[in-house]
Amino acid sequence: MPAAQLKIVNPVAPAAKPGGLRQRRPLGDVLVESGALQPSDLATALALQARQNVRLGDILLAHGMVDEETLAAAIARQYNALPIDLNHMPPDARLIDMLGAEFCLTSGILPVRHFGGATLIASCRPDSFEAIAHGLPKALGQPILAFCSEKNLHAALLAVRDRRLSARAETRVDAPLSCRNWYSPAPRNILAGLIFALAAATLAAPQATFLVLFGWALLCLAAATALKSAAAWRAWKLANAPSGPPAERPPPIRLPVVSVMVPLFREEAIAGRLIERLSRLTYPRELLDICLVVEDDDAITHAAIARTQLPYWMRVITVPGSGLRTKPRALNYALDFCRGTIVGVYDAEDAPEPDQIHHVVRCFHESGPQVACVQGALDFYNSTRNWMARCFTVEYATWFRLMLPGISSLGLAVPLGGTTLFFRRDILKKLGGWDAHNVTEDADLGIRLARMGYCTRVVNSTTFEEANCRLWPWIRQRSRWLKGYAMTWSTHMKTPLGLYRDLGPRAFWGFQVMFLGTLSQFVLLPVLLSCWLLAFGLPHPLGGLWPGWAFYVLGAALLGTEIVTILIGMMGVTLAGKHRLRKWVPSLHFYFPLAALATYKAIFELIAKPFYWDKTLHGIADEEEPAS
Repeated sequence: MPAAQLKIVNPVAPAAKPGGLRQRRPLGDVLVESGALQPSDLATALALQARQNVRLGDILLAHGMVDEETLAAAIARQYNALPIDLNHMPPDARLIDMLGAEFCLTSGILPVRHFGGATLIASCRPDSFEAIAHGLPKALGQPILAFCSEKNLHAALLAVRDRRLSARAETRVDAPLSCRNWYSPAPRNILAGLIFALAAATLAAPQATFLVLFGWALLCLAAATALKSAAAWRAWKLANAPSGPPAERPPPIRLPVVSVMVPLFREEAIAGRLIERLSRLTYPRELLDICLVVEDDDAITHAAIARTQLPYWMRVITVPGSGLRTKPRALNYALDFCRGTIVGVYDAEDAPEPDQIHHVVRCFHESGPQVACVQGALDFYNSTRNWMARCFTVEYATWFRLMLPGISSLGLAVPLGGTTLFFRRDILKKLGGWDAHNVTEDADLGIRLARMGYCTRVVNSTTFEEANCRLWPWIRQRSRWLKGYAMTWSTHMKTPLGLYRDLGPRAFWGFQVMFLGTLSQFVLLPVLLSCWLLAFGLPHPLGGLWPGWAFYVLGAALLGTEIVTILIGMMGVTLAGKHRLRKWVPSLHFYFPLAALATYKAIFELIAKPFYWDKTLHGIADEEEPAS
């Protein structure tokens, strides 16, 4: 751009202060005077803006009152700023590095050229440009505003700094709190050594080894039963508590922009249906920012999305390729592109209740700032497909209707689910987002939130998804979850005293029960199942060590834990409104042993390929979804 042209670009006056920004003509007046906007439409848009924390331009676009080209021209006139074509004048990578690519994305600015004592800066948010300009490094000199669209700004930034953003997505979480130490041979050698030592002990002293393992399995079972009972009872009481006098009405809320990231990978069968499901959300369109996060080489998903016309409030964020391809890495990359102060996550097969985001926003509004995360409940729209789908539904009803609310109410660290999660964006970025290397990034993030002193609330709103109802895909999915549990436990136990100080005694021991106890129970499940030998009058490995009455006591204790599991399952499906599934709850006795197979697969992968992401296929179920 010739220097002469820069004279008509409106610079930021050096004496201006963020608290006293210059007055400009309202955007609506500019559009009405040019004939691009009807006065009645402007009145409607302004009424909406009074109740919402959103720019006027986003309202106009979302409701089709103006098009993007007309709006861009009006904004350029409003700020007396030349539009800039970043394709012909690409930004200076050195200037971007001076500010940081993440800051440029978050602030909506991009330094283009430095000349003399000034820097030409492209901005897609000129309304906030003056306030941002006063915080820029003095080395840039006087900032000069040029206007561009958000889409063009992102494209220009990625053209020169895509690799840095991609690398940052893999290392947002500090190394001490990340499981990427599993790249080194040390943790894998330790695990392999423990397995070898256990095998050697079994050969040298089989009965003594079996006794130790049996005792540990009983201890873990007892601790887990106690925790489940306490959480279930607390959640049941909360769900059935009589409503008291109406609480003092909170102050009116200006609805915020909510960004929802939906990571997709090879979703040919589901992408179109996903867009239809998300279109049922009743949250104001101008406040919705749905980000479909797709890997750059995923031609299948890109083609599936291209067959559907995306509305203004949906967009595709393309994640550059890398040797590491995981859901949390994709989420980390997309996080800086989100517009909302609240950031959520849905999975590819999700069908949320239409008013769900309203419930989430209200929960954040009525909670204190220490509530950093809101978790929704999950259910299935193919819960009657077969036995595995029914058991999966019972398991989820128990987990999301009883366990998670109860765990949260008890003040324990909440291992989050992987979808229907919503965060305060500033806190999420402060924590470093997700651990890109953890295959259960959700549970790990829940523990890191608790370690930082933040809380999670479970909102009474449901997302329906597809139950994994085939044996081998179920084992593959469960093995990934259990592998992630092992990685999460080992990561946070690098410094046990630090974890104890961060969580406190109650949450620390709760963490041990939920993670180490769960893994131990599944690994040692055959040891516990050996008690069936006694029921059939067959010899037991410990038969010669204990008196006969001890086995009756043991049998009664195991029966008691089974009854507790059944009762908790009954409570869960009752709260979920799945009364017809109560007769299937006892069959969980044959469902959970499948997780032992998944655990052994997980242990093998921890040694051989700890970061392998065993993807779950979607789009298998053909049942009718819940009515919108």
